[in-house]
Amino acid sequence: MADAAEELLQLTAKLLKSIATKDWATYQELCDPSLTAFEPEAKGQLVVGLDFHRWYFNLAGNPGHHLTTMSAPKVRLMGDVAVVAYVRLNQRVSADGTPVTTAVEETRIWQRQDGRWKHVHFHRSPVP
Repeated sequence: MADAAEELLQLTAKLLKSIATKDWATYQELCDPSLTAFEPEAKGQLVVGLDFHRWYFNLAGNPGHHLTTMSAPKVRLMGDVAVVAYVRLNQRVSADGTPVTTAVEETRIWQRQDGRWKHVHFHRSPVP
């Protein structure tokens, strides 16, 4: 069980890195094509599939210097399904050189499919 939890934390870290660096190939590899999500960008709508997310990956610009940290992550295994919950801290440098830190609450659902973990759902909310 501890090995699976560690694997899920590593996969989640890899997923977050792919988002921060706009690495679409890695993001697509880790996600189920029918991924669902509730996130602030969707304005209260349930997002289904990867096209909504691909649009953000395709935006011009360099993601620049950044650091992403999963704060106090918790993994809950339920057979072939797992929940990974944490606060995600994003540290970046703004265009004027000022450091900026943002925080969001994230819950990510993973499902074991054909012996591999696939990211199937997430919920992201800004920290109040």
